[in-house]
Amino acid sequence: MRLKPALALAAFLASSPLQLQAAEGPSRATRQMVATAHPLAAQAGLDMLRAGGSAADAAVAAQAVLSVVEPHASGLLGGALLVHWDAAARRMSGYEGIASAPAAATSRLTEAADGTRVGAATVARSGRAVGVPGTLRMLAMVHADHGRLPWRDLFAPAIRAAEEGAPMSPVLHRVLSTRAVELARDPEIRALFFDADGKVLPENTVVRNPAHAAALRQIAEGGADALYRGALGRAVLEAVAREPVPGWMTAEDLANYEAKQRDPICSAAFGRQVCSAAPPSSGGVAVQQQLGMLERLGIAGMAPDSPEAAHLILETSRLGLADRRRWLGDPDMGAVPTQGLVAPSYLAQRAGAVQPGQVMEQVRAGNPLERHGALPTPSEPLALAGTSHVSIVDGAGNAISFTTTNNLNFGAERLASGIVLNNGLTNFAVDPGPAEAPALNRLQGGKRPITTMAPTIVLGADGTPEMVVGAGGGARIVDSVTVAMVEVLAWKADAYRATARPRIGAQTGTAELEAGSPAAGLSDALAAIGHKPKVGEMNTGLQVIRRIPGGWEGAADPRRDGVALGD
Repeated sequence: MRLKPALALAAFLASSPLQLQAAEGPSRATRQMVATAHPLAAQAGLDMLRAGGSAADAAVAAQAVLSVVEPHASGLLGGALLVHWDAAARRMSGYEGIASAPAAATSRLTEAADGTRVGAATVARSGRAVGVPGTLRMLAMVHADHGRLPWRDLFAPAIRAAEEGAPMSPVLHRVLSTRAVELARDPEIRALFFDADGKVLPENTVVRNPAHAAALRQIAEGGADALYRGALGRAVLEAVAREPVPGWMTAEDLANYEAKQRDPICSAAFGRQVCSAAPPSSGGVAVQQQLGMLERLGIAGMAPDSPEAAHLILETSRLGLADRRRWLGDPDMGAVPTQGLVAPSYLAQRAGAVQPGQVMEQVRAGNPLERHGALPTPSEPLALAGTSHVSIVDGAGNAISFTTTNNLNFGAERLASGIVLNNGLTNFAVDPGPAEAPALNRLQGGKRPITTMAPTIVLGADGTPEMVVGAGGGARIVDSVTVAMVEVLAWKADAYRATARPRIGAQTGTAELEAGSPAAGLSDALAAIGHKPKVGEMNTGLQVIRRIPGGWEGAADPRRDGVALGD
């Protein structure tokens, strides 16, 4: 599908992310494709591919634009995970850039070194919640390994969007309106998105962010060190130090941050090899657990919108939630039984706890192989993430699944050089647990919290990518990515159906059914067998690219502003 920037923008302006029943279909391409949550980001990525760039080049360009046009969800001062398929080497690799805890962090986000306590709601939107940003360092690593185009060229679309302005999207407007009073308290956010009376600017208002443009120029010319050792980093530290509740971050924390290569976790499901980001992603493990259990429970033979299928999704989601909160953490600072959690024998055991037409009264974490020491305290994070996702396939067959986040929408609700600061430290466990059995995801200096981000690449029978998928949406990422893969791999649906699939899941701790979709109609049937379903909005941001005869098809989640573009 060829779409010029003006047409991409027109499609963006006409988009309606709440029309889940719209008569839409997937985009198709023969060579290459980019799917993101905003058309200008997708266009930037496709422009890099057309210029001879790789999937890595497209990912950098897309993220830079998302930082400008989708600032609530992700940005260059956030955290990210990326899975990369190298077509020539036939190799899958993983990159991790999660925002980490500063060295001076205590064991509780709500407690200072002197014992002073702060309310959870206050600290979540403060400098103390800001993790040392990792996205930019990670993207620089990916580009060094797999990029083709000059680094500086990748930022031209984002600089243009920040300097000349981009229309405020429907989703951005809705996010701003939801927290208008709180967001307007920050003078920089207010100056960008609110009028003189403190009201959110109307949809489609062209928003310019010259400070962000200047920061992007620094990054384009100075590389990632513009943040980690330069003027942009100093601006971050100044913003983090502001009241209320100044943060712990120092110049040394920035200078010492390292992105990491972590081999993806892979397992077999529905006749394919599924590879997702490894811990500290808890989402990748949970997705593969659910897939393995659902295959064993025979979901492929069930009707997609049936209460029987929904029951299995909810029960396996509950099992995955229990395991990821118990067993997942930063593998550099604790023993994480990653392979044990996706071992076939363990998944068969966990699937055996699910009974047709009967709800489990209690769901407990299992006992996987490779566990060590005392049973750790379950990890319940302070907050859930907003997040965005990018799926890319280039003309050489390289593929990228890239999930990126500021954590909560608008992160810490403060800017540095026009860029939103993350509040990634809210992903650590609220309760660090006792010394004899601490939570694996407890807050510690230098540590990285678990995340539900689950970028995933599925390899087909020939050992090459068949599906590139991931999502934003906090804990709901796990369920939406899982069911999208069931939709395609088991129920043989197309990419658009996978993105538009009515949301069902329990990864938030509650059985949820998406309002305004066929899932909501299952409420009575599920309640009759013991579920306690809650019908409500389940705003995710799922992007899918799928291999088809002669090329690729792709789709972006209709709940957001995105699009899949390709040639």
